[in-house]
Amino acid sequence: MALDQTIVGKASEPQTFTYGWKELALYALGIGAKKDELDYLYEGRGPKPCASFAVVPMFKPMFDQLIKTGGNLSMVVHGGQKVVVKKPFPSAGTVSTTATIRGIYDMRKFAVVLVDTETRDAGNEVLAETTASIIFRGEGGFGGQPPPKEEAVKIPKEVAPDFSIAETTSPEQALLYRLSGDFNPLHADPKFAEDVGFPQGPILHGLCTYGYMIRHLTKAMCGGDASRIKAFEGGFKRPVWPGDTLVTEGFTVAPGKIALRVSVKERDEVVLGGAWAELF
Repeated sequence: MALDQTIVGKASEPQTFTYGWKELALYALGIGAKKDELDYLYEGRGPKPCASFAVVPMFKPMFDQLIKTGGNLSMVVHGGQKVVVKKPFPSAGTVSTTATIRGIYDMRKFAVVLVDTETRDAGNEVLAETTASIIFRGEGGFGGQPPPKEEAVKIPKEVAPDFSIAETTSPEQALLYRLSGDFNPLHADPKFAEDVGFPQGPILHGLCTYGYMIRHLTKAMCGGDASRIKAFEGGFKRPVWPGDTLVTEGFTVAPGKIALRVSVKERDEVVLGGAWAELF
């Protein structure tokens, strides 16, 4: 059954999301924050929002738009994510998010759905804009156009990274991350994971790996200050399993522009590529 093209370009109704220090701390723990990052974990210091927290209020509005495509949600995987920070999230509040499917694209064996979101604060100022690239496995071949190509940010060859951080995820990392709103059983249920093509067991959320990358960038290039991060993007290349060791490397390619990649140490393979960040 082809995905429903009639929803393309139609903005959703705004969905509100109320959060406080517990939601911020839970998200930070979900992306691996440790006790030396107390500003993001302890209410006595705010706490501060992680830069990638923007994906939390956007997730349900985005997912609700995906439901409207009529596609098989059990075959969905996250292909990539972009976030543009317009204004830092406050330490608590109610925000509203709208989601719009920009396009549904044909990649022969699968379809790619681009979903744009905009999150605003209580004063109606834009906090963040996001774009999610969602892959529907088995839904391609409908004769549509391929997704638009963007110029990739390349890792410099034969240049040592400005930073490299290795961190081992917990075997329970996906079970912890899912409490921030992505309840797909692919990340929790071994039988479900096997049935949809992952016999090794539940995989880690792509957005969890994404959060690790931005945490590592915050520590290494921003002196621990997430408010210095303006925009960031990355594509999910291969699955990560809870317990894998993630290695984030960053390379300065222009003033304020960092090329990034994340590899799994145990398999020596890039799992998050085509990644970059811009700093204020």
